[in-house]
Amino acid sequence: MTQRHSSFTVDHGIATIKLNQPDSLNAFTGQMLQEIHDALIECNSSNEVKVILLTGSGRAFCSGQNLRERVQKPGDPPPNLGDSLRKKYVPIINAIRGSEKPVVCGVNGIAAGAGANLALSCDLIVAKESAYFLQAFSRIGLMPDAGGTFFLTKIIGRQRALGLSLLAEPLNARDAETLGLIWKCVSDDTFEDEISNLTARLSKGPTLAYAKIKQAISAADSSDLSEALELECVLQTELGFSSDYKEGVDAFKEKRSPNFKGK
Repeated sequence: MTQRHSSFTVDHGIATIKLNQPDSLNAFTGQMLQEIHDALIECNSSNEVKVILLTGSGRAFCSGQNLRERVQKPGDPPPNLGDSLRKKYVPIINAIRGSEKPVVCGVNGIAAGAGANLALSCDLIVAKESAYFLQAFSRIGLMPDAGGTFFLTKIIGRQRALGLSLLAEPLNARDAETLGLIWKCVSDDTFEDEISNLTARLSKGPTLAYAKIKQAISAADSSDLSEALELECVLQTELGFSSDYKEGVDAFKEKRSPNFKGK
């Protein structure tokens, strides 16, 4: 049996996808990328899964593409990197961004290259204080991919996106939090507890509302104010007819914790 390059578990509504090639700092292999994609598709179609956690094993989240898979023999044509992106990376980014469920990234160490940009595609990023992000592409004559040019520019603006991409300098987790690139930087000692508490909280939340929140905020990237207001009206109408809304109001009146069902 072929050894897996990642692990996938579901427990109490929390799906955990863990990159598991610590000897290579969890560098992406073709097999790992396929496993991640398959797990995401399963998560997105499962009623059991309420929240998705993406993280890494060992001292790194992900060091980017495993370049050893791209070693060329003399006389071989150069690899078509665009085809590789379309087939292996784009489906993963689309599965994350298109998921109706919250996707949390636990950055437990270095996040470099496509690994950094996979993290940036997630909804909430929590990083260890010792972690850092690196757009390493220009060091080998490439440009950021896997959504890097999009996410960086949207989140931190043109100047900082260009600085990180052109200079390929590391950005530590504390500065990433200050810039708004990630949700939270936490001490290494409390990282596991923070991730556990966050995913548990989301797993018990109103999953239908989470889906509509993600839909509206994603649409805001390309909407004007009037379009955003109208979409809010449409989606809030749907939520107002849901049993989760009724349960939330009842729980508020009765001064108890709500028991959301995602309906």
